[in-house]
Amino acid sequence: MAMALKQMQPVLAFATAHLDEDLSLSALAGHAGLSAFHLQRIFSAAVGETPKQLTLRLRLGRAAGMLLMGDDSVLEVALACGFQGHEVFCRAFRRRFGITPSAYRGRGFVNRVDPVKAKYHGAIVDRVGPCIGLYHIEEEKRSAMAYSVTKKELSPQPVLVVRRRVKRSQIAAAIGEALPHVFLYAQQNGIALAGLPFTRYIEVGPGLITIEPGMRVAGPSQDPHRLKPAWTEASGGSEVKTDVLPGGPVAFTTHAGSYDNLPDAYGAIELWIEGEGLVAVGTPWESYITDPAEYPDPKDWKTEVFWPLTGRPSSLAP
Repeated sequence: MAMALKQMQPVLAFATAHLDEDLSLSALAGHAGLSAFHLQRIFSAAVGETPKQLTLRLRLGRAAGMLLMGDDSVLEVALACGFQGHEVFCRAFRRRFGITPSAYRGRGFVNRVDPVKAKYHGAIVDRVGPCIGLYHIEEEKRSAMAYSVTKKELSPQPVLVVRRRVKRSQIAAAIGEALPHVFLYAQQNGIALAGLPFTRYIEVGPGLITIEPGMRVAGPSQDPHRLKPAWTEASGGSEVKTDVLPGGPVAFTTHAGSYDNLPDAYGAIELWIEGEGLVAVGTPWESYITDPAEYPDPKDWKTEVFWPLTGRPSSLAP
């Protein structure tokens, strides 16, 4: 999977940077120097979408951001995002977001973000959109690495999450399936994104693991704990839920390399916590700070790992 993604990365990067141009299968195949059939087969296997599905999704995501943050007309937004006309754009937009472009603009951000946070939301959409389903793709090679673990203080962080209960062998697939749901939900409901994707490990059993893939979102006020009821009411029965990553002390380390080696990072944190006489509490999470679409080689991937602490020493400490 990672090797196929590495081969398709230039095509993915080209499509992302030229959403207002011709991105037909034949045009992308010509750019890649491949036949249309060969490109379609390899691209779909590596990315999990056809080139047409990907470019439509990215164009609509960018259009949604432009509607929220600018004052261009709906037609100007449509043309700037590669659509040939107003009607085609409006139909595609409504199919994806369940609302017309004009109504989407009129509603605005439901979490009432300031211009700085709105601009950051647009940057997150552009950065994460191309690879939202690629986080946690697997690589067979394993390599040992040393970890530097430190203690950090975090502020509470509002998030959107989806819960999944899966076998260990299904973790990667579950994360790749769940994150696009969270990403789309935030866009559909005008919730400003405020950070890169993460996965929280709620419960680890001998056979099944409960995980929560999610996205950080901008808080509706200066107090991150004040999640307004409109957020949950907007879900309409969606499986996406609002929550908060806890503030306070955490043990922290950075993992470099393939996602399937991440258990080594968690093991290093647990050993460090015991060695420092501290007490782990709550549920750990990992944050994906490198985009697989931008860095397709697993050796370049970086993941931050966090484990909350009680802030008091262990009674077993020497």
